[in-house]
Amino acid sequence: MIHQSEAPVVEAQVSAYLEDTYLEQTQTRVLAVGQQDGVAWAAVEQCLFHPQGGGQPADRGWLEDMEIVPVRDRESGLIVAMGAGGTSVSGFAAGQPVQARIDLQARLAHAALHTAGHLVEAVGRMQGWEMVSNNHFPGQARIEFQLPETEARLADPQGREEVTAALQASVDRAIAEDLPVSTRYEGEGLRIVHLHELHAAPCGGTHVRSLGDLTNVILPALKVKKGRIRVSYIAAHRSL
Repeated sequence: MIHQSEAPVVEAQVSAYLEDTYLEQTQTRVLAVGQQDGVAWAAVEQCLFHPQGGGQPADRGWLEDMEIVPVRDRESGLIVAMGAGGTSVSGFAAGQPVQARIDLQARLAHAALHTAGHLVEAVGRMQGWEMVSNNHFPGQARIEFQLPETEARLADPQGREEVTAALQASVDRAIAEDLPVSTRYEGEGLRIVHLHELHAAPCGGTHVRSLGDLTNVILPALKVKKGRIRVSYIAAHRSL
């Protein structure tokens, strides 16, 4: 997908990665250039790149033909493009037209894991559990809940297997119903992600359009350790 932007250079940066998860490339302009720890960076007006944060990995991206890694600059607050491998992004000037693009397949893999994490949190809350941490990285994806003192079902392997099966069934049902995923903003720009009426949570990550976009969402047997319930999971985005 290509999005054309004819807007003039402005002080504010637009988080295009939040507006459209599926946007692969865009024509934009360099908003600012600078340095972080002596390494040169460039920030674009229509920011296509999701930085690492909120339990989600950074996008893989390019400015023109230069591979970059997006990070948030500590001083300006802008999401800036640093060269892959810690190299400088040089040769750009404020106001310069540029093409930005991302590895869309990696983006969709991250969005699927992040959305599935919200779904796992939702079905855990149905059990009366409260989430205390999350991780949406490939190969590490998990949601951790506080273990209620009254939760006796998880004391033995059979009980844990039965609860895991119930969680998996709830996840499968929501995906089969293809519940829509939407966002809205509250108060001072607080972004809330909704899984239809099933779940809502503040979030700055990328997400699929509806739960039917998820596939191969699998929950292995949950684990209980140090007063926490750990629900690991895998997920993928269906073929476009």
